Amino acid sequence: MFFPYKDTSLTELSGGVRRRILANDEKMMAVEVDFDEGAVGAMHTHPHEQISYVISGEFLATIDGVERKITVGDTYYTKENEPHGVVCLKAGKLLDIFTPRREDFLK
Repeated sequence: MFFPYKDTSLTELSGGVRRRILANDEKMMAVEVDFDEGAVGAMHTHPHEQISYVISGEFLATIDGVERKITVGDTYYTKENEPHGVVCLKAGKLLDIFTPRREDFLK
């Protein structure tokens, strides 16, 4: 199955954050998330495992109370229902992979 980038759309969220669903099926989902400098991905939990890869920019990531600066090429993993969030230090982009897919993103 192929998912051409030109066929995807960017969804404006709030506070300088935008999301683009790149590909998905019932078991997993790939999402590109753009952040303006200073934008916040608020602390949250969800019943999905997540891997995030820094495509560009710099972020302060917090996972279950542990903070770390992450930059291009860095990756982090969160278990289901593990509190996590980011603050964008330098405008950038994350690639988020979820399993199972985020049904709430499709509504």
